[in-house]
Amino acid sequence: MSHASTVSTLLAGTGRCDITPAPGTPQGGWGAQAHELGIAADMPMFVTALALSYGAERWLLIEADAIGFNPEETDRILATIVEQTGIDREKIRFSCSHTHSGPNTFRLANISAGLAMIHVYMEELPRKIAAAAWQALQRLEPVHVGAASGECFINRNRRVRTPEGEVVVGVNKDAPSDPALGVVRLDSMDGTTLASLVHYACHPTMVGWQNDRFTPDFPGPVRAVVEREVGGHCLFLQGAAGDLGPRRGFTGDLDVYKRLGRELGLAAAAIAMCIDPLREEAQFMSVMPSGANIAQYSYRSSPVAMPCRMISRRINLPIRDLPAEQELITAIAKQRDEMQRLREQGETRQMLLARARATQMGWKLENARRYGSKAVTEWPMQVLRIGPIVLVSMAGEPFSSIAQRIREASPAEYTFVSGYSNGGFGYIPDRKAYQEGGYEIEATPFAEGADDVVVQTAQSIMQEIFEEIKT
Repeated sequence: MSHASTVSTLLAGTGRCDITPAPGTPQGGWGAQAHELGIAADMPMFVTALALSYGAERWLLIEADAIGFNPEETDRILATIVEQTGIDREKIRFSCSHTHSGPNTFRLANISAGLAMIHVYMEELPRKIAAAAWQALQRLEPVHVGAASGECFINRNRRVRTPEGEVVVGVNKDAPSDPALGVVRLDSMDGTTLASLVHYACHPTMVGWQNDRFTPDFPGPVRAVVEREVGGHCLFLQGAAGDLGPRRGFTGDLDVYKRLGRELGLAAAAIAMCIDPLREEAQFMSVMPSGANIAQYSYRSSPVAMPCRMISRRINLPIRDLPAEQELITAIAKQRDEMQRLREQGETRQMLLARARATQMGWKLENARRYGSKAVTEWPMQVLRIGPIVLVSMAGEPFSSIAQRIREASPAEYTFVSGYSNGGFGYIPDRKAYQEGGYEIEATPFAEGADDVVVQTAQSIMQEIFEEIKT
């Protein structure tokens, strides 16, 4: 484990709001799911906000238990936050944990039951998110900040080749994964912990399609453990998890996400407790005579100026050749007719396969409608520097190799790279994955080489921040 710490006039505050859906709200993150409505919540679901202030500037980091939102809904959420707080949109990071067992918040057109419930949920959600952000801003106080890094092994590479040669989603223990676990701790002046940021990359798919209870998946237990052991509010920052999943998942056994979440939470809490936000140094004072003479020390902290800045950019990612929209509409209609026929004949297995094919065509249709006429599309990226710590975030689902490349080129001592931020869906694979094929390649709207654009832009922004503030 390595660690570093800094002290400054940085101010911070936290806020939280419960966003647990009501029973009967559409649930979903699975094409294989046989039910549509969630019956109850297994754990509460939250949105947690961290407000930061340095000099005349203020920023917001907001983390929600949600699978994600399309760009239009993200715009509505961000607009509500801006209206409630007065913080400029370019200074807000809104991230999702990407839980697959929460409410269905991103493909409302596919909902046939409980539509009124999800509309009510989505109507209220932006105000609840904004309320947590507003609360955080009311609680600003001076903080000491420190960071540390370690490892945890609840994730695995999830791209598996079957004996028949198909690349599917599963558990590949032989392929590279990314066990990096990062923690940032913010302490009040009295030494109590105000907030912790826990950064880790793993798809929250421990809870599978068999389950009809709303859960935050493993990030929920992570937060609960860290808050119990360390104090304050904990924000879970999902990493670059495009090709990473849990070492055990896709299950209806709810003990699995709780157990693996506790494992990650305890690892994060141990790292957090090793951080020394005050950066205390021992100075020799005298010797106390004893059976073994004992050196006596005084302890002094070493305050360091805390540079803090965020840069938000819209980057241009290349779009691949996509099927024609009408071609996909026709194919989906045929597939739905086939689903109905199989359902009436009681061919459940074949019906599920037909529904899976229709779901896959639906992704392609969504991509064709949104990107079909474009050679490139604008994609949001943000870089926040807090002293020796850099938080890089972007929309979509970057592969773990992208995060590793960004970390290797970073001028910061600690660099934590995240996806699932500020709206939009879309895998950002690496070049190797395009040659292998598989689900992520079928689903992505991006052309080969998008990973290089992401890495080069992140490097450029990080260099700009560190050249501007050389403290």
